[in-house]
Amino acid sequence: MLVCGFFAGHLYAAPIYKFTDANGVVNYTDRPTPGAKVLIFQDRMVEHLEQQVHLDIKRNGSDTVFTARNELYAPVEVELDLKGVKNAQSIAVANIRRVVAPRSSLDLTRLTAEKPGQPVGYSQQFRYALGDPGQQPTAYAYPLPWVGGPFRESQGPNGKFSHFTPKSRYAIDIAMPRGTPIIAARAGVVVKVENNQPEGASEASGNFVRVLHDDGTMGVYLHLSQGSVHVSEGQRVEVGSPLAQSGNTGNSNGPHLHFVIQRNVGLALESIPYDFNQPIGSLPGVALGKK
Repeated sequence: MLVCGFFAGHLYAAPIYKFTDANGVVNYTDRPTPGAKVLIFQDRMVEHLEQQVHLDIKRNGSDTVFTARNELYAPVEVELDLKGVKNAQSIAVANIRRVVAPRSSLDLTRLTAEKPGQPVGYSQQFRYALGDPGQQPTAYAYPLPWVGGPFRESQGPNGKFSHFTPKSRYAIDIAMPRGTPIIAARAGVVVKVENNQPEGASEASGNFVRVLHDDGTMGVYLHLSQGSVHVSEGQRVEVGSPLAQSGNTGNSNGPHLHFVIQRNVGLALESIPYDFNQPIGSLPGVALGKK
Protein backbone atom coordinates (compact mmCIF):
# COMPACT_ATOMS: atom_id res chain seq x y z
CA MET A 1 0.00 0.00 0.00
CA LEU A 2 1.29 3.46 -0.90
CA VAL A 3 0.90 6.04 1.82
CA CYS A 4 1.59 9.61 0.76
CA GLY A 5 2.14 12.55 3.04
CA PHE A 6 1.60 16.02 1.56
CA PHE A 7 3.61 18.89 2.92
CA ALA A 8 2.78 22.54 2.34
CA GLY A 9 5.50 24.81 1.09
CA HIS A 10 7.38 25.73 -2.05
CA LEU A 11 9.72 23.88 -4.37
CA TYR A 12 13.18 24.17 -2.87
CA ALA A 13 16.18 21.97 -2.27
CA ALA A 14 15.57 20.38 1.11
CA PRO A 15 16.95 17.22 2.71
CA ILE A 16 14.95 14.04 2.20
CA TYR A 17 15.35 11.40 4.92
CA LYS A 18 15.19 7.62 4.49
CA PHE A 19 14.42 5.19 7.31
CA THR A 20 13.11 1.66 7.84
CA ASP A 21 10.23 1.26 10.26
CA ALA A 22 9.53 -1.60 12.68
CA ASN A 23 7.76 -3.55 9.94
CA GLY A 24 10.79 -3.43 7.67
CA VAL A 25 9.19 -0.91 5.30
CA VAL A 26 11.46 1.76 3.81
CA ASN A 27 10.03 5.27 4.22
CA TYR A 28 10.95 8.69 2.87
CA THR A 29 10.18 11.96 4.64
CA ASP A 30 11.29 15.58 4.71
CA ARG A 31 11.25 15.60 8.53
CA PRO A 32 14.21 14.50 10.67
CA THR A 33 13.33 11.12 12.19
CA PRO A 34 15.27 9.03 14.72
CA GLY A 35 17.44 6.55 12.84
CA ALA A 36 16.85 8.24 9.47
CA LYS A 37 19.67 9.09 7.11
CA VAL A 38 19.80 11.94 4.60
CA LEU A 39 19.08 10.60 1.14
CA ILE A 40 22.07 11.24 -1.15
CA PHE A 41 21.45 11.12 -4.88
CA GLN A 42 24.62 10.10 -6.67
CA ASP A 43 23.68 10.75 -10.29
CA ARG A 44 26.18 10.04 -13.02
CA MET A 45 25.17 9.88 -16.65
CA VAL A 46 26.72 7.07 -18.64
CA GLU A 47 25.47 6.33 -22.14
CA HIS A 48 27.21 3.73 -24.26
CA LEU A 49 27.52 4.83 -27.88
CA GLU A 50 30.33 2.48 -28.87
CA GLN A 51 28.00 0.31 -30.94
CA GLN A 52 26.36 3.26 -32.70
CA VAL A 53 29.20 5.61 -33.71
CA HIS A 54 31.98 4.03 -35.75
CA LEU A 55 35.21 4.84 -37.56
CA ASP A 56 35.43 2.71 -40.69
CA ILE A 57 38.85 2.37 -42.32
CA LYS A 58 38.91 0.99 -45.86
CA ARG A 59 41.88 0.40 -48.13
CA ASN A 60 41.35 0.78 -51.85
CA GLY A 61 44.56 0.34 -53.83
CA SER A 62 46.99 3.03 -52.68
CA ASP A 63 44.30 4.90 -50.70
CA THR A 64 43.24 4.48 -47.09
CA VAL A 65 39.86 6.13 -46.48
CA PHE A 66 38.57 7.10 -43.01
CA THR A 67 34.78 7.29 -42.71
CA ALA A 68 32.64 8.21 -39.71
CA ARG A 69 29.39 6.25 -39.48
CA ASN A 70 26.56 7.47 -37.23
CA GLU A 71 23.72 5.06 -36.47
CA LEU A 72 22.00 7.39 -33.98
CA TYR A 73 18.87 9.47 -34.56
CA ALA A 74 20.85 12.59 -33.65
CA PRO A 75 23.85 14.34 -35.18
CA VAL A 76 27.23 13.58 -33.65
CA GLU A 77 30.38 15.63 -33.62
CA VAL A 78 33.44 13.51 -34.39
CA GLU A 79 37.17 14.14 -34.22
CA LEU A 80 39.85 12.10 -35.99
CA ASP A 81 43.45 12.76 -34.96
CA LEU A 82 46.14 11.10 -37.07
CA LYS A 83 49.70 10.92 -35.77
CA GLY A 84 52.93 9.33 -36.91
CA VAL A 85 51.86 9.25 -40.55
CA LYS A 86 54.40 7.41 -42.72
CA ASN A 87 54.66 6.62 -46.43
CA ALA A 88 51.79 8.96 -47.23
CA GLN A 89 51.50 11.95 -49.48
CA SER A 90 51.04 15.11 -47.45
CA ILE A 91 47.58 15.76 -46.01
CA ALA A 92 46.26 19.24 -45.37
CA VAL A 93 44.86 18.54 -41.90
CA ALA A 94 45.85 15.76 -39.53
CA ASN A 95 43.15 16.68 -36.97
CA ILE A 96 39.66 16.64 -38.44
CA ARG A 97 36.41 17.63 -36.74
CA ARG A 98 33.09 17.19 -38.48
CA VAL A 99 29.39 16.87 -37.67
CA VAL A 100 27.83 13.69 -39.01
CA ALA A 101 24.09 13.83 -39.68
CA PRO A 102 21.74 11.30 -38.07
CA ARG A 103 21.79 7.83 -39.56
CA SER A 104 24.49 8.67 -42.11
CA SER A 105 28.18 8.33 -42.98
CA LEU A 106 30.78 10.96 -43.83
CA ASP A 107 34.26 10.56 -45.32
CA LEU A 108 36.71 12.41 -43.08
CA THR A 109 40.00 12.09 -44.94
CA ARG A 110 42.19 9.73 -46.93
CA LEU A 111 45.85 8.80 -47.01
CA THR A 112 47.47 8.01 -50.35
CA ALA A 113 50.62 5.89 -50.28
CA GLU A 114 53.71 7.75 -51.40
CA LYS A 115 55.32 4.46 -52.39
CA PRO A 116 52.64 2.27 -53.96
CA GLY A 117 52.72 -1.32 -52.81
CA GLN A 118 53.98 -0.39 -49.35
CA PRO A 119 51.61 0.12 -46.40
CA VAL A 120 50.76 3.53 -45.02
CA GLY A 121 51.66 3.92 -41.34
CA TYR A 122 49.72 5.96 -38.78
CA SER A 123 48.15 5.93 -35.36
CA GLN A 124 44.66 7.29 -34.81
CA GLN A 125 42.46 8.65 -32.05
CA PHE A 126 38.73 8.87 -32.68
CA ARG A 127 36.40 10.79 -30.38
CA TYR A 128 32.76 11.76 -30.63
CA ALA A 129 29.92 13.43 -28.76
CA LEU A 130 26.18 13.66 -29.26
CA GLY A 131 24.83 16.81 -30.84
CA ASP A 132 25.84 19.63 -33.16
CA PRO A 133 27.82 22.35 -31.35
CA GLY A 134 26.91 24.80 -34.12
CA GLN A 135 23.27 24.92 -33.05
CA GLN A 136 22.29 27.54 -30.51
CA PRO A 137 19.60 27.07 -27.84
CA THR A 138 16.41 29.07 -28.22
CA ALA A 139 14.37 30.48 -25.35
CA TYR A 140 11.83 28.00 -24.05
CA ALA A 141 9.83 27.67 -20.83
CA TYR A 142 9.49 23.98 -19.91
CA PRO A 143 6.21 22.53 -18.64
CA LEU A 144 6.61 20.17 -15.71
CA PRO A 145 7.71 16.76 -17.04
CA TRP A 146 5.43 14.70 -14.81
CA VAL A 147 1.76 14.17 -14.03
CA GLY A 148 0.46 14.41 -10.47
CA GLY A 149 1.97 15.66 -7.29
CA PRO A 150 2.49 17.80 -5.41
CA PHE A 151 6.21 16.98 -5.32
CA ARG A 152 9.36 18.67 -4.08
CA GLU A 153 12.78 19.25 -5.53
CA SER A 154 15.19 17.09 -3.55
CA GLN A 155 18.34 18.46 -5.20
CA GLY A 156 18.70 21.53 -7.37
CA PRO A 157 21.35 23.05 -9.65
CA ASN A 158 24.89 22.95 -8.27
CA GLY A 159 23.75 20.49 -5.61
CA LYS A 160 26.42 19.33 -3.19
CA PHE A 161 25.61 15.64 -3.62
CA SER A 162 25.96 15.13 -7.36
CA HIS A 163 24.99 18.19 -9.41
CA PHE A 164 28.46 19.68 -9.66
CA THR A 165 29.85 18.14 -12.86
CA PRO A 166 29.45 19.75 -16.30
CA LYS A 167 26.89 17.15 -17.38
CA SER A 168 24.56 17.70 -14.43
CA ARG A 169 25.34 21.13 -12.98
CA TYR A 170 21.88 22.53 -13.81
CA ALA A 171 19.89 19.32 -13.30
CA ILE A 172 17.06 18.96 -10.81
CA ASP A 173 15.94 15.92 -8.84
CA ILE A 174 12.26 15.64 -7.98
CA ALA A 175 11.34 13.15 -5.25
CA MET A 176 8.20 11.27 -6.28
CA PRO A 177 6.65 7.83 -5.78
CA ARG A 178 7.49 5.03 -8.20
CA GLY A 179 5.13 4.84 -11.12
CA THR A 180 4.54 8.58 -11.47
CA PRO A 181 3.81 9.29 -15.17
CA ILE A 182 6.73 11.07 -16.86
CA ILE A 183 5.86 13.14 -19.94
CA ALA A 184 7.80 15.05 -22.59
CA ALA A 185 8.41 18.65 -21.57
CA ARG A 186 9.37 19.64 -25.12
CA ALA A 187 8.82 18.25 -28.61
CA GLY A 188 11.62 16.37 -30.31
CA VAL A 189 13.02 13.05 -31.46
CA VAL A 190 13.86 10.23 -29.07
CA VAL A 191 17.53 9.46 -29.65
CA LYS A 192 18.43 7.12 -26.80
CA VAL A 193 16.53 4.95 -24.33
CA GLU A 194 17.31 2.34 -21.70
CA ASN A 195 14.45 0.24 -20.36
CA ASN A 196 15.88 -2.97 -18.93
CA GLN A 197 17.77 -1.91 -15.80
CA PRO A 198 16.46 -3.34 -12.52
CA GLU A 199 16.99 -1.53 -9.25
CA GLY A 200 20.52 -2.05 -8.01
CA ALA A 201 22.00 -2.63 -11.47
CA SER A 202 25.43 -1.23 -12.26
CA GLU A 203 24.48 1.29 -14.96
CA ALA A 204 24.67 4.69 -13.28
CA SER A 205 21.85 6.35 -15.22
CA GLY A 206 19.41 3.48 -14.75
CA ASN A 207 16.58 3.59 -17.25
CA PHE A 208 16.26 6.84 -19.17
CA VAL A 209 14.89 8.66 -22.20
CA ARG A 210 16.91 11.24 -24.16
CA VAL A 211 14.99 13.60 -26.49
CA LEU A 212 16.67 15.82 -29.10
CA HIS A 213 14.87 19.16 -29.47
CA ASP A 214 14.73 21.15 -32.69
CA ASP A 215 17.28 23.70 -31.44
CA GLY A 216 19.89 21.01 -30.77
CA THR A 217 19.40 20.84 -27.01
CA MET A 218 18.49 17.53 -25.39
CA GLY A 219 16.19 16.74 -22.51
CA VAL A 220 17.12 13.70 -20.42
CA TYR A 221 14.79 11.91 -18.00
CA LEU A 222 16.65 9.48 -15.71
CA HIS A 223 16.12 6.72 -13.10
CA LEU A 224 12.89 5.45 -14.66
CA SER A 225 11.15 2.23 -13.67
CA GLN A 226 12.24 -0.94 -15.43
CA GLY A 227 10.01 -1.82 -18.39
CA SER A 228 8.02 1.44 -18.18
CA VAL A 229 9.50 3.31 -21.17
CA HIS A 230 6.74 3.82 -23.79
CA VAL A 231 8.82 5.32 -26.61
CA SER A 232 11.49 4.03 -28.98
CA GLU A 233 14.55 5.54 -30.62
CA GLY A 234 13.66 7.56 -33.71
CA GLN A 235 10.14 8.34 -32.50
CA ARG A 236 8.86 11.90 -32.62
CA VAL A 237 7.22 13.09 -29.39
CA GLU A 238 5.21 16.20 -28.62
CA VAL A 239 4.77 18.17 -25.42
CA GLY A 240 2.88 15.96 -22.99
CA SER A 241 3.61 12.68 -24.79
CA PRO A 242 3.89 9.81 -22.28
CA LEU A 243 7.52 8.70 -21.94
CA ALA A 244 7.75 6.35 -18.95
CA GLN A 245 7.17 6.06 -15.22
CA SER A 246 9.44 7.34 -12.49
CA GLY A 247 11.55 4.87 -10.57
CA ASN A 248 14.64 4.25 -8.49
CA THR A 249 17.10 2.68 -10.94
CA GLY A 250 20.79 3.42 -11.43
CA ASN A 251 22.76 5.46 -8.89
CA SER A 252 19.67 6.50 -7.00
CA ASN A 253 18.96 6.03 -3.30
CA GLY A 254 15.28 6.82 -3.52
CA PRO A 255 12.50 7.15 -6.09
CA HIS A 256 12.87 10.38 -8.03
CA LEU A 257 13.15 11.94 -11.47
CA HIS A 258 16.46 13.47 -12.56
CA PHE A 259 15.72 16.02 -15.31
CA VAL A 260 18.44 17.87 -17.18
CA ILE A 261 18.86 19.87 -20.40
CA GLN A 262 22.15 19.41 -22.25
CA ARG A 263 23.90 20.60 -25.39
CA ASN A 264 27.14 19.82 -27.19
CA VAL A 265 29.66 22.56 -26.38
CA GLY A 266 32.46 21.04 -28.49
CA LEU A 267 33.06 17.30 -28.19
CA ALA A 268 31.37 17.35 -24.79
CA LEU A 269 27.84 17.38 -23.44
CA GLU A 270 27.14 19.95 -20.76
CA SER A 271 24.01 20.83 -18.85
CA ILE A 272 22.59 24.31 -19.41
CA PRO A 273 20.23 26.48 -17.36
CA TYR A 274 16.52 26.30 -18.15
CA ASP A 275 13.26 27.68 -16.84
CA PHE A 276 9.90 26.12 -16.10
CA ASN A 277 6.74 27.74 -17.45
CA GLN A 278 5.65 28.63 -13.94
CA PRO A 279 7.59 30.32 -11.16
CA ILE A 280 9.60 27.91 -9.07
CA GLY A 281 8.11 29.39 -5.91
CA SER A 282 4.59 28.53 -7.01
CA LEU A 283 5.18 24.80 -7.05
CA PRO A 284 3.65 22.97 -4.08
CA GLY A 285 5.25 20.70 -1.54
CA VAL A 286 6.21 17.05 -1.59
CA ALA A 287 4.39 13.74 -1.82
CA LEU A 288 6.50 10.96 -0.41
CA GLY A 289 5.56 7.34 -0.15
CA LYS A 290 6.75 4.00 1.16
CA LYS A 291 9.10 1.90 -0.91
